[in-house]
Amino acid sequence: MPSSVIRRFSYDEPQRRLRVTFTSGDVYDYAGVPPEVEAAFRAAFSKGRFFASDIRDRYPFERVLIATPPG
Repeated sequence: MPSSVIRRFSYDEPQRRLRVTFTSGDVYDYAGVPPEVEAAFRAAFSKGRFFASDIRDRYPFERVLIATPPG
């Protein structure tokens, strides 16, 4: 899953929670994401584009972890 924006993601189907880890190291949970949206995200050629158009600003989110800069 090479992406310049998204490092990895996981999905909790019973909770409909999508956890996205960005290349910055920041981690966000997106609530209420339907399984079909997660499946389309997983299948998308460009995870960053799909995220920007179909997930960001469409689902409530919570920042779970803020990456600390090295040093």
